[in-house]
Amino acid sequence: LLAFGQAMNGYLRCLVSGAAGALTLTALHELVRRRVDYAPRMDLVATRGLRQLLPDEAVTRLGLPGLRRLALIGDLVSNSLYFAAIPARTPAATWRRAMTLGAAAGAGALALPEPMGLGSPPNSDVRANQVMTLAWYLGGAIAAGAVANLFAGAGRQPTDSRV
Repeated sequence: LLAFGQAMNGYLRCLVSGAAGALTLTALHELVRRRVDYAPRMDLVATRGLRQLLPDEAVTRLGLPGLRRLALIGDLVSNSLYFAAIPARTPAATWRRAMTLGAAAGAGALALPEPMGLGSPPNSDVRANQVMTLAWYLGGAIAAGAVANLFAGAGRQPTDSRV
């Protein structure tokens, strides 16, 4: 029973950390895209993907606002699952994973849409856009790592150095 509780605690840590990373990434994306013309637009890339996956009738019925909402939900779910891989056994290993996975996600967001048939991300030729893309994915990963380490630290008993 104790092992089951520890396993559930580990899964919860991963899911909560992943959600924190995804929410951070999405908040950065949504806030900046409304203020900066050349901001990364992964929402448009996701919408293109949905247009390819869904039947034409569904695309017509949903319209652009519905497709954007569906893309946002898909981004939150998929990024939560991706960032859920960040928690590790030690805080140092968690930070290494966060930096590695955050950089990989940012690089993938820049490099993969076109080979996947989704076209180039808008403004991806602008250096500031590229830097923001990498920074936002790193920001999501850092948030996931911080939550994972806080979650792990909450389960530890404080030690008294006088004993």
